[in-house]
Amino acid sequence: MESITPVIDFTAELSDLFSMRDKVAFVPGGYGGIGEAVAWGLAICGAKVVVGGRDPAKAERLVDGLRSAGHDAAGRVLDVSSLDSIRHVVDDVADEHGGIDILVNCVGIQREEPLLEVTEDAFDEVYQVNLKAAMFLAQAVAKHQVAANKGGRQVHLLSVRAQLGLRNRGYSAYCSTKGGMVMLIKQHAMELAPSGITVNGVAPTFVYTEMIRHVMENPEFRAQLLERIPLGRIADPKDVVGPVLFFCSDAAGFVTGQTLYVDGGITASQ
Repeated sequence: MESITPVIDFTAELSDLFSMRDKVAFVPGGYGGIGEAVAWGLAICGAKVVVGGRDPAKAERLVDGLRSAGHDAAGRVLDVSSLDSIRHVVDDVADEHGGIDILVNCVGIQREEPLLEVTEDAFDEVYQVNLKAAMFLAQAVAKHQVAANKGGRQVHLLSVRAQLGLRNRGYSAYCSTKGGMVMLIKQHAMELAPSGITVNGVAPTFVYTEMIRHVMENPEFRAQLLERIPLGRIADPKDVVGPVLFFCSDAAGFVTGQTLYVDGGITASQ
């Protein structure tokens, strides 16, 4: 009986699983603590990296660093609270670089307010940046990916708070928007699958970045957090890069609609 197992040229088919040579990667929020590490990871794997954000000086510093290291990089001023800005910038990037193969959405904010004190303005701001922007960044990029008919990758940065609430802190807006992104990813994965576009999420726990300085400077909270993480440490930005690169690469060609929790084991233990 003839085997149905495909004949694989392992050297040819596996040697470039993580290569992103000649790919264009658009990274909104790419100059933040996690975003910068992701941008470097993509560039080192061969991608042309386009960083988007509201602060042109921060974007240019990152772009200059990437270029100085021999990588292909560019920056774009992007205001994710504006649909016009999202659509204009995505169209501009696609037109200038011949398409967008990879979207890595690193945009995210938190406005901490206890439940009984949550304001409409703060809640709306977090929703607009975390969830609404994810929706329309994905849509804008998907239009180009679908039209190009070459497949593509979309990856969103979430948080372990997409699955877990946080005791004794005001995380209503943050948790609800990150949780909403889990279902956004699943739905987008289903709608884009016929076009060969995968959509996935990476959800870390607390990562050493400026965004959590106020938390890390609280010795009691820091001690409680370390006690709850089975691996016994807080994440470093580079801990997030590997999972993102996996989802962006050919190695994850048959993975879509998934959220990978990069959390030191927290979600496995609660």
